[in-house]
Amino acid sequence: QVQLVESGGGLVQAGGSLRLSCAASGRTFKSYTMGWFRQASGKEREFVGCTTWRGGDTYYADSVKGRFTISRDNAKNTVYLQMNMLKPEDTAVYYCAARSFGSGCYITVADYNYWGQGTQVTVSS
Repeated sequence: QVQLVESGGGLVQAGGSLRLSCAASGRTFKSYTMGWFRQASGKEREFVGCTTWRGGDTYYADSVKGRFTISRDNAKNTVYLQMNMLKPEDTAVYYCAARSFGSGCYITVADYNYWGQGTQVTVSS
């Protein structure tokens, strides 16, 4: 069983930055693909980005490319989402997710078998 706990959300002005963290339990964290998703009020959960277990392969949604960066520290069982140049449309609950099998980067909700509880990010204009 894997538990994921996100932190770092909050209220920020447009153009500002936030860094989200996702702490994972489990001895095999380093072998998981990790993803970030977000869900705005009244909308479906959408892909933000992912990183393979090596951390060298990352993939981002077009809407965040160039502004958001995913990194991971396998020694700390933690994955990060650095969000820069935030926009009001980035407002959402952000979730981290883990996929405990496979080796690639995956972009749909159904591809992940573990989820955190989410953390709210609000960007004011």
